[in-house]
Amino acid sequence: MFDALYASLMKTLDRGKEFSDEEILEMIDSLLTQGEGGTYVPLKDRTDLRNRLFNAVRRLDILQELVDTDSVTEIMVNGTEAIFIEEEGAVRRWDKTFGSADKLEDIVRQIAARCNRVANEASPILDARLENGARVNVVMPPIALNGPVVTIRRFPDHPITMRRLIEWQSVSEEAALFLRDLVKAGYNIFISGGTGSGKTTFLNALSGYIPEDERVITIEDNAELQIRSIRNLVRLEARQANEEGENEVSIRDLIRASLRMRPNRIVVGEVRGEETIDMLQAMNTGHDGSLSTGHGNSPKDMLLRLEAMIIMSAEIPVSAVRRMIASGIDILVHLARFRDRSRKVLEIDEIDGYDAASGEIRMHTLFLFEETEEGENTDGRVHGHLARRGALRCRQKLALSGLRERLGAEEALEETLKGAQPCAGGE
Repeated sequence: MFDALYASLMKTLDRGKEFSDEEILEMIDSLLTQGEGGTYVPLKDRTDLRNRLFNAVRRLDILQELVDTDSVTEIMVNGTEAIFIEEEGAVRRWDKTFGSADKLEDIVRQIAARCNRVANEASPILDARLENGARVNVVMPPIALNGPVVTIRRFPDHPITMRRLIEWQSVSEEAALFLRDLVKAGYNIFISGGTGSGKTTFLNALSGYIPEDERVITIEDNAELQIRSIRNLVRLEARQANEEGENEVSIRDLIRASLRMRPNRIVVGEVRGEETIDMLQAMNTGHDGSLSTGHGNSPKDMLLRLEAMIIMSAEIPVSAVRRMIASGIDILVHLARFRDRSRKVLEIDEIDGYDAASGEIRMHTLFLFEETEEGENTDGRVHGHLARRGALRCRQKLALSGLRERLGAEEALEETLKGAQPCAGGE
């Protein structure tokens, strides 16, 4: 019945006229009332058919159901062969698929058109964003051998706060309060982790600690951050080049432009390439409290990646690059996805300057996740805690911000640990 009703609806829509959503819904209601070929449509089936028909012509067809489900975080369409979804950390195969490659290609064209972009054989890779903020990546044939491959990263309708992360045991309350004070004091914080480790979610939660009276500029490839506590907020999104390879606006362009917009802080969603040097220069030129993320398997690997990305963008001696990183980033937070699919803060480190003698960036651990001896209980979950391992050494920003309580706590902890040294700055 659906196929017949859909064919009748498409005949009407193919007349070359532009129809509003309301007009299309009226057509669908008329079809359902009259029935296709005089066939009566039972009342209990009308609502479902109405939604399916509207989704098929104006939305994302069968994918719309998943896009509207808050518990679904990732949608992976492998051509017409299979659809996989991630829900509550677990990946499973969905019971529906697209009936034809043409229908799936129609959906891709709709997504591209809404973002003023194209996806075809000439431009087979597309990065876009849905109206609800979900991030979309498309790879088209002939690059994708099993048909159009669509990956949709869906974000919660309501931003995940640090309180929620504490409840989920993704971070300890002690570490969250520690990071809160560092954000308020203007420490530059970089978040690292693998794919799907929760970097953007944690960055968003951490941004909730930025004082409300500051001017903040966010810069992203695809706008994903949901910062709602800042009144003086400017959101910038990069733009890909058009079909002629023109009119591109890169992350690097936006960082440079933001420096002339009188920001207190700059939040860069993620650095992947040559924009890294601009982000670090911003951190080194008075924009204290700036935040960003990057892909890295460990804190040390992240520093090496930052170093490599800077060297690829400019001919700068390695020693100068390392000095730039050491003086720009104060705190590195590393996230990981565990075997039970939970996402946790694995490590919090302080960048403690550059050691000219060894030519290395000094770094010491402040917090480290430690599994309990039993590891996993019968529920299959990883059990452990984020243990305090060191005292903050560079405390000037805390002192200047007036956070005396935290300053005193760090001094007391230093006495206990007997391992802290005065802040060494960039050398």
